[in-house]
Order: sequence, then structure tokens, then C-alpha cells
Amino acid sequence: MRILSWRLIVALVIGVTLVSVASSWYEVRSQKDALRSDLERKAGTLGESLAATAQLYLLAGDRDGLEEMVERFGNREHLIGIGVYGSDGSVLAITPALNSLMPGSPRILTDSLRANRGESNYMRLHFRRVYVLAMPLHGPRGAVIGGILMAHDTGYIRTEIFLVWGRVFVRIALQVLVIVAITILIVRWSLTKPIARVADWIKALRTGQHAPPPAPSDMDFLLPLTREVAPLARSIQTARGAAATEARLRIANESEWTAQRLAAHVRSRLEGSSLFVVANREPYIHNWRDGVIQMSVPASGLVAAIEPILCACNGTWVAHGSGNADMEMTDEHDRLQVPPDEPLYTLRRIWLSAEEEDGYYYGFANEGLWPLCHNAHTRPIFRASDWEHYYNVNQKFADALVEEIGAEEHPVVLIQDYHFALLPRMVKNRLPQARIAIFWHIPWPNPESFEICPWQRELLDGLLGADLIGFHVRAHCNNFLNTVDHVLEARIDWEHFAVKRNDHTSLVLPFPISVECCDDTGARSGTDVADERRAVLKAAGIEATYIGVGVDRIDYTKGIIERFQAVESFLERYPSYQGKFTFFQLGAPTRTHIKRYADFQAEVEAEASRINARFKRGRWSPIILQVRQHSKQEVQRYYRIAHLCMVTSLHDGMNLVAKEFVAAKQDERGVLILSQFTGAARELRDAIIVNPYDIEATGEAIAQALRMDVNEMTERMRRMRNTIREHNIYWWASSLIGTLCEVRLEQAEQVAVSASDRVTVET
Repeated sequence: MRILSWRLIVALVIGVTLVSVASSWYEVRSQKDALRSDLERKAGTLGESLAATAQLYLLAGDRDGLEEMVERFGNREHLIGIGVYGSDGSVLAITPALNSLMPGSPRILTDSLRANRGESNYMRLHFRRVYVLAMPLHGPRGAVIGGILMAHDTGYIRTEIFLVWGRVFVRIALQVLVIVAITILIVRWSLTKPIARVADWIKALRTGQHAPPPAPSDMDFLLPLTREVAPLARSIQTARGAAATEARLRIANESEWTAQRLAAHVRSRLEGSSLFVVANREPYIHNWRDGVIQMSVPASGLVAAIEPILCACNGTWVAHGSGNADMEMTDEHDRLQVPPDEPLYTLRRIWLSAEEEDGYYYGFANEGLWPLCHNAHTRPIFRASDWEHYYNVNQKFADALVEEIGAEEHPVVLIQDYHFALLPRMVKNRLPQARIAIFWHIPWPNPESFEICPWQRELLDGLLGADLIGFHVRAHCNNFLNTVDHVLEARIDWEHFAVKRNDHTSLVLPFPISVECCDDTGARSGTDVADERRAVLKAAGIEATYIGVGVDRIDYTKGIIERFQAVESFLERYPSYQGKFTFFQLGAPTRTHIKRYADFQAEVEAEASRINARFKRGRWSPIILQVRQHSKQEVQRYYRIAHLCMVTSLHDGMNLVAKEFVAAKQDERGVLILSQFTGAARELRDAIIVNPYDIEATGEAIAQALRMDVNEMTERMRRMRNTIREHNIYWWASSLIGTLCEVRLEQAEQVAVSASDRVTVET
């Protein structure tokens, strides 16, 4: 680094000096030309004046007058001497200095007389630099009657130029010193120290020590290196964390799933086959912002679970290209290699028109299937045009998926959610050798409810094209099997949870989805959490002692209004908490194209305003509603500072907010209030389980949470965190894909027996 600094300084000194000398040369040349021009102008003026006087003396024959004139003007500044000559070049009057310097008749004078015009020249005479001007003298009718010659000493110009060069070199020296000093400071502050900090950080990582990453400003100027070092650092941290976890688990004789373990496990199960994932949402989104394409990664547990597998097996993710700059980032085959830092798998984007998106996504999927599957008292809307778009979009995804699979002999396909109920059959009919699974992330209703759908047979037949159909809980599996039994001609194997139809067997099994592992390294102290809590309250402009939090999309299935009413009931029954308890509701706007969602958002805002108007006083407010998109970091911050979290869904498949809250509570100080109508309630039994329709009982749960003994609170939270740690998102992915990989298409019934026996989660 020191050698580099000196090289930089020397290069700067040489460069600055050369540039300064070059620019100064033009400056000196201009100064020299200006001095010469000034001398020539003055000499010409004086010459014309003396020539007029000399002509009068010559015409009058007054030689004494000529000598007097020469003597009087011969001692002017920088003037060496004056000489007056006859028409034949003979000397008529001359100063001694000029006579000694230019005796006789100088050539320049004879040239001037012969040409009958003024002549001038710079010359060196007896080691002196002089400027000589010769002019003819005229008589009547313009006849040449003589000449006049003047010689000026130009040595003062040279002296002035030397002085200018001296000033230039002094200025250059000062500039160089200043630039060197600034360079040294810049190198030290912006180069040496940041590189030293980055080096210390890398050294700490290499030696296994804990060290925070350098500030972004330290890495900016090393952008190309950063692109390589940052992923390398993350890889080192991840590898060390995984190694530490594995060591801890070996000591404790336990087994915890990590991204690395999942990737290795599934890679061995795939046995060389490729994995193809189909989802409506893509893992990387590109959008234009302020004239620049920016990439974002949606906060999704699914991405966290599936991406390590795709990276390990060079798989493919097929998704709707929803970003307004997605098309610019793909190649001519609509493909993009991801992740950007280290491309390891393919993202295939599908383009949908606005009409297709309205019909397939907003229409059939979210105005039809979503309310149909959620018992949230919103009437499903089914339109023939929406069904047509839903069918066509599923067909479009099937075409793209078959194209991506190509000649793959034993592809493994994982389809996500209710957007693609028809896709398994479409793919299976064209690729019978493919092993296909679909995971249904929302509840499955009872047969009587499902009968509402005009296309129930087509949807069930589409789903039964899969070899494995996954739900969150056993109850949803039962509902699905009952629906199939009620609607289609099929043989239901209740013992092994399988459906056989048209010589094809589909397993129907529960796979409770989860979140990433609980991180106990670097747990925050009570002081840190208290400081964060004060900062959040200050930013909100309120004062409070206790904080509750809810994190949801603004969806009518989430029980947000019932939650607000429970807060109202709690404050009514326990007025001592008025002025002390504030509930933060983080609400992400969703599906606002659909009228029911837009209306519901207005209802939520009106209910919050009503309750606040009733109780608000001073700097305290009972409910803070924040309707906007929140980053993962923001949400985690609210989880950490909250005394309680309310998850009051009216009907839900799993609800990962409950698990995210538990995973974020490193200090184990917090209480989860959880709806009995969520899949999470089957696993997180140490939460306070409530019926969200019972407003008063839910309000009592808030009081119970705030008054809970610290020992009981931490014990409950510890047990829930252990549950999530054992059954995290990587465990979910390994169970789902591992079971699918074990499906032997030619022995489906035998596999149904073994796979069902291996599933140990009973909900």
C-alpha cells in the first residue's frame, strides 16, 4: 500500500508539473509577444515623430538641428541610440552608443532606402539583443532624401520573461505541494484506511472472529472487488455458521436443517435430475426507477427455501415477469441467469397481457378461488371469461415448462399454489415421465363449499395430474380427499392418503411450511430493545409503555377489523392501560384492483380512526395504522420491540407472521396471540390461542399477555422457538421435494405406503 501511495504521488507530481509547464509556456509566450508588441508600437510612434522633424532639418540643411535632435531623444528608456543618414547612406547625425554598435551604414537602413519603406528586425549585436527600426525620409514629391534608424535594447524583455518563469515555477511548486498533501490525505482517508478496514474484516472472517462488515462507503470505490468479496464473505459466514450449527447439533445429538444441508440432501435425492419450479411470483424483479433499472428480491420464505436447491442443481424457476423492466433484462428466449452476483440457475419469465393478468390472477384466482377456499364470508365471483384466461395462462405456463424441460429424462417439477390448479395435468399428459408436485398454500374447503365452483371437476382433475399434492395441515388433506370422493370417480386410499384415478396415483400429504431458522447468535440485550422501542415511538410521534404489533396484507381473511375491536374491548375493560398500550398495524396494500379489497382497506382505516377518536389523548394513540409496503428489516424491528403480536386470521392456511415473530424474539420476551383458525395454531401451542370472532375473549388475551409472568413468557417462547428451529423452511422443502423424489412412477402405490409412513407431522 505504501509503494502504491508513493507511485500515485510521483505520478501526480509529474503529471501536474507537465500540465502546468505546458499551460505556463503559453502564458509566457503570450507575455513575451505582448512586450514585443508594446515595444514595436512605441518604437513606431517615436520613429514617425522623429522622421517628420528630421525631414524638416534635412530640407533646411540644418545639420546642427539634426545633431541636437539625436542627442535630445537618444537617451529615452530602452533606446540605445538614433542615427540620421543621407540618401547615399552617409551618416549625418548619430549617438555615440549607436555608432559603436552599428558603425557606417547598416544593411537594414540601405534596404529601407532602396525599398522606400520602413524595415524592422530583432537581432543580436555584440552580445546584446536589440530591436532596430529604419525608416526613409522624404522630400518634395515623395523623393527619398535620407533615412533614420533607431535601436532599442530588448534585454528587459528577457529579464521580464525570466521573472515570469520564476513566478510560474514557484506557483507550480506550491500547487504540487498542495496536491501531494491532498492526495496523501485522500489516500489515507479514502483508500488506505478503508482497505485496511476491509482487510481486517476479511482477516476476522478468515480466522473465525465476529466482525461487522465495513461501511458501504468503504466498499464503493472498490466496486469490482466488492462484487466478489461481498459474496465470498457471505459464503464464509454462512459456511462457518453452518459448521457451528452442525457441531452444536452433533454435541446435542440433534438435527437442524440449513440451506447447505437442504441443498446437499436434495441434490442426492435428485440423482442427477433437474428441478423445475413454477410460481406466479418471481425471485428477482427488475423495475425502472429514476431512469435506472433496479433489482429487488421479494420477501418470501419460498425463495429462501427453494433457491439453494436450484443453485445446487442448476435448476429452472418459471414465473410471471411482473417488473416493468423485466423484459429488458432477459435474452431472446426470455431467460435470465440468477442470482446476479453468482449465476447458478435459470429464471424463465412468462409475459402476460393486462387482460390475461386481470382474468387469471385478479379474477379467477383471487375473486374466485381465494374467497372459495377461505371461510371469510366473502362471496366468490366466477366469470366464464376469467376461467378462460385462467385456463389459457395455465396452458401458457405448461408450454414454457415443457420447452424448458426439453429432453430431460426424469425431470422433477414443483408447482406453487392455487394459481396453477390445471398445470399438473397439462404437464403430465405431455411428459408422463415427469415427477410433479403441487403445494397448495391456502386452505382447502369442505366438499359442500367447493361445489360453488362451476369448474370443480376440471380443477380437481388438473390437481390430480400431480404425483404429490401438499397442504399445510392434515385437515386440508382430508377436505381435499372428501371433495375428490364427492365429485369424481376415483378410489380413495384413506390409510395412505392417496387417490387413484385413471391408473395414476396421487399422494395427498401435509407439509407445514415454516420460516428460516431462529438465530440465537448475537441476541440483543434488553437495553438494545428498549432503545429501539424508544426510537420507534419517537418516529411515530407518540408515547407508550407497551407495544403490540400486527403484520398483514390488507386482506379480509386476516381479521384486522376484529383485531382492532379486540384492542377497543381491552381498553374498555382495562382502562389503566389507556395511555400505555399502543398497537401498531403494519398493513401492506394488496390486490387493490379488486373492489372488495379496496373497500376493505377503507373499512380498516375507518375502524382505526373511530377507535382512535374515542380513546386518543395527548401524545398517545391506541392504534397506529401504517398502510404501505414495509421492508423485511422494518418488520423485524417491530417484531423485536413488540411485547405481543396478534395473528387473528379468520381462516388461513398457515400464516407465517406467527412464526416470523417467534423466530425474531431472540431475547424470548414476547407473547403470541394466535387465531385457532390458522395452520400455525397446530404447531405453536404455547401461543395464546383465541377465536377472533369472540372479540371480548381476544381482548382478554391481550390483558393476559401483558400481565404474563416473565418466567412463563420465556418458557413459552423457548418451546415455540424450538419447534420452529426443528421444523424450519428448509425442513419443509426437504420433506416436500424429498418425498417427491422418492416417487417411482411405475410403483406409485408402493411408494404411497412408504411415503405416508415417513410423514410424522400429524395436525
